[in-house]
Amino acid sequence: MLEPKLKEKSWKKEFEQGICEKWKKDEAYAFVDDDKKLFSIDTPPPYVNTPIHIGHATTYSLMDMFARFRRMKGFKVLFPLGLDRNGLPIEMAAEKKFNVSLKDVSRERFIDLCKQILEESSTATMDSFLRLGISFNSWETGGKTGDVYLTDSDEYRALTQATFIDMWQKGLIYEDERVNNYCPGCKTTIADAEIEYADLPSSLVSINFRVKHSHESIVIATTRPELVCSCSMIIFHPDDERYKHLESKTAVTPLYGKEVPIRSHPYADPAKGTGLMMMCSFGDQADIRFFREQKMQPVISINQDGRMNRSAGFLEGLLVKEARDKMKEKLKEKGFVVDEKKLIHRTPICERSKHPIEFIHMKEFYLKQLDFIGNIRDISKEINFFSSHSRQILLDWLDSVTLDWAVSRRRYYATEIPLWYCNSCKETIVPQKGNYYKPWKEKPPVEKCKCGSSDFRGEDRVLDTWFDSSISPLYIMKYGTKFFENNTPCSLRPQGKEIIRTWLYYTLLRCYLLKGSNIFKDVWINYHILDDKGKKMSKSLGNVIDPHKILERYGAEPFRLWCAVEGNLADSDLKCSFERIEGAAKTITKLWNVARFISMFEMPDLGLQDVICETDKAIINELAEITDLADDYYMKYDFHSPAARIKNFLWEAFASHYMEIVKPRTYNQDKEFTKEEQLSALFTLHYCLKTLLKLLAPIIPMATYRIYSDLYGGDIHAEEFPKAGKKFLASFTISDLSELNGMIWKAKKDKQLSLKSPIKSLTVSKKFFQAEKDMIAAHNTEKIEYGDRTEVEL
Repeated sequence: MLEPKLKEKSWKKEFEQGICEKWKKDEAYAFVDDDKKLFSIDTPPPYVNTPIHIGHATTYSLMDMFARFRRMKGFKVLFPLGLDRNGLPIEMAAEKKFNVSLKDVSRERFIDLCKQILEESSTATMDSFLRLGISFNSWETGGKTGDVYLTDSDEYRALTQATFIDMWQKGLIYEDERVNNYCPGCKTTIADAEIEYADLPSSLVSINFRVKHSHESIVIATTRPELVCSCSMIIFHPDDERYKHLESKTAVTPLYGKEVPIRSHPYADPAKGTGLMMMCSFGDQADIRFFREQKMQPVISINQDGRMNRSAGFLEGLLVKEARDKMKEKLKEKGFVVDEKKLIHRTPICERSKHPIEFIHMKEFYLKQLDFIGNIRDISKEINFFSSHSRQILLDWLDSVTLDWAVSRRRYYATEIPLWYCNSCKETIVPQKGNYYKPWKEKPPVEKCKCGSSDFRGEDRVLDTWFDSSISPLYIMKYGTKFFENNTPCSLRPQGKEIIRTWLYYTLLRCYLLKGSNIFKDVWINYHILDDKGKKMSKSLGNVIDPHKILERYGAEPFRLWCAVEGNLADSDLKCSFERIEGAAKTITKLWNVARFISMFEMPDLGLQDVICETDKAIINELAEITDLADDYYMKYDFHSPAARIKNFLWEAFASHYMEIVKPRTYNQDKEFTKEEQLSALFTLHYCLKTLLKLLAPIIPMATYRIYSDLYGGDIHAEEFPKAGKKFLASFTISDLSELNGMIWKAKKDKQLSLKSPIKSLTVSKKFFQAEKDMIAAHNTEKIEYGDRTEVEL
């Protein structure tokens, strides 16, 4: 009795851990800088303070497929794991866990609390990726190319500061006092790219203003009554006949009695509210643009702590929302409120804390970007976007940029701005590049200023997290070394579409400003993972699928196969459910069963030139088409189309049709086939299995590794990706064979007969003439005739 080399009857998820641990121990995917062509992947470093979610698990599995495929194509692959440990998310987690505020404890103490959060979570993130079979170059932090990197390490922060120094010396960074987006929750300036919009409940309050030197009053509807104290002008549209008589007149603000001019201006919308707008400093971006255009001096009424200041009079000291309520109360009390309507208002909010944004006059550092929008637009046309329509998201963002990038932040756990100031002559002290500097606690790298003073003040602000994140390709490619010079641009930036306007844009901008050219060849943009009903996953809806539960229930391989088969994540969102992943698990079981059957037979020492049977030629031709498809689509980061085709081939063409037809020839128990015909079948079975395993190796690396190792004694991931080769001139296709088999099996099923029941007479197309022996043996018929249509006599 024949014994299979695959001893276990099925693939088990328990096999995965041992394989992954072996790869880790053996440093199987360590980066080796040899003579091969480089393929570099600038992986998105996940924040470590929260467990990886289903989106992480999906996208990193796909990135791993990109890396594994390129290795099989002969590239040396730079595929490092980065862990993002900088900025607001870490600080907010520390504030929440330890119930403290950044302003209530010392800087050193707060930084220590942040580090406690980080040490507890970084290991869990790496363990999750290891279980998914991700082939990062290393699982250890260090200085070697491909090692795990931490964005809060001294080395990473030193490079961030070095790029700041370069840009400072090029005149690209400057300090200015101007209106900034300010998040009261995060207590810091934020960039335009960190703002999103939410429909929030509000109220539209219609307020009476008196027109000076007349008995007339005008009504202005606003959602920001607390800013009446900052009103500097009232405007109406030039074409609005209702208010043309007010041109150049003066209004008096309620409660404050401040006189403000009334002017016509196209910013006013006659259909919005009463058609009159009060221009305040500052209620929204329109106010900011208006004040800038009109060169008006703003009246700042909100402080950096989100509280009203002296300019707000009786509202001083109140938080903005408290001031809004107090103002409405006072206006009603004095009879100034004409009407109040509840509404849903589109409100700018911080993408992290979700607090409504305020616009506050502050002194910050800015990186010039307006002067280079055209350059970034040109660069975007050089990059290969996958899919191509994702490029438009970047172009749309470029069209919306109206200000230089405010890069300084008033927080603690981030890269410090590397500057000191002479308290005597106000000279700025800029250090040499190469070290990590902490000006808030360290002395400057000079003993005396050029004025002779030794009295210095260190800068206490930090850099925007995106200023750190945007150097990731520079860090992994060893910016400033020959390795960088010889291997840029970076091959691939994979990332989510929601951070195109931040991570991708800022990286392109910063790297262009530093090196004068494009930093990426390809950019792969992923969409989102939805529940099985097509809804976005959220805790409030209770439809979040925890990837750790998937790993416990099915293991990593079914999940990875689902990632590939379900759809192209670069084109559309994917629906995820346990049922869909369970379906993928069945395909891996089918692959194992097919391999186990084939493993009963030794692979003959033959080549394609020794394939002599028409059925064998047909299946090899079909597989050649799939191999070409996979090679082409994998190169374009599309694993979906080939994976779906491979899955169908495995279940239908190969297992259900070809294997069923050639089983009698494989066993050849009655010696009705020649030795050469039997060997042709055995070679074809092994050839197809080996090819299938190689095609699937990037997708399900652990199952294919185990099968290939047990059957053929090698590491499949060190093998070359298969080539289709020259196709045979076969008289029929595998689709023809599948259709014929289906008709014969249906005829037997219709008469409630088993598939092995004998056939008295079988008439088939002449193109099957050279497969006559296979047909007779497989379908248990004594005679085959040839005609124009298939006929089965039972």
